[in-house]
Amino acid sequence: MSDIHYMTQEGYNRLKEDLEELRSTGRQEASKAIAEARDKGDLSENAEYDAAKEAQGMLELKISEMEKVLSAARVISESQLDISKVTVLAKVKIRNTKNKAEMVYHLVSETEANLKLGKISVSSPIGSGLLGKKIGDVATVKTPGGELQFEILDIFF
Repeated sequence: MSDIHYMTQEGYNRLKEDLEELRSTGRQEASKAIAEARDKGDLSENAEYDAAKEAQGMLELKISEMEKVLSAARVISESQLDISKVTVLAKVKIRNTKNKAEMVYHLVSETEANLKLGKISVSSPIGSGLLGKKIGDVATVKTPGGELQFEILDIFF
C-alpha cells in the first residue's frame, strides 16, 4: 500500500475524522467489551472474551490501514488538473456504444469510491479504462462480463 492515494480535500477530511473516531470511541468500546467479558469468569473457556479480543485486533488492523492511506495521501484540487483528458477527480459523461446508455462517473481514489453516488475508483476496470482519454475518444474496457466500449462525451469538474 505504498502507492500514492490522490484524494479530494473532502475525502481526506472524512477519512481523518473516521480514523479519529476509531482511535477514541472504537478503542474505548473494544476495551469495555474485553473488560466485561473478563468479568464473566474463566478466560480459558470464555468465548465472549475471545470474540472481544478478536474484534479489538480487527479494529487495530483497520486503524493501521487507514493510517497507511493517510500517510500516502496527496490532496489535489481541481485547479491542478488538466481538463483536456480524463484524470483522477474528473467527472466524465460517457455513452455505451452498444446500448447507447449514457452515464456520468466521478473518478476518485479507492477510499472515496461509492457507486451509489456515481463515484468510481480510478483503479476499477472502467475507471482505469477511461484515464487519459479525451472527448470523442472511445475507451475499450475489459470487465468480468466481457469487453465494453464507451465514448467520452464530456469531461468536467
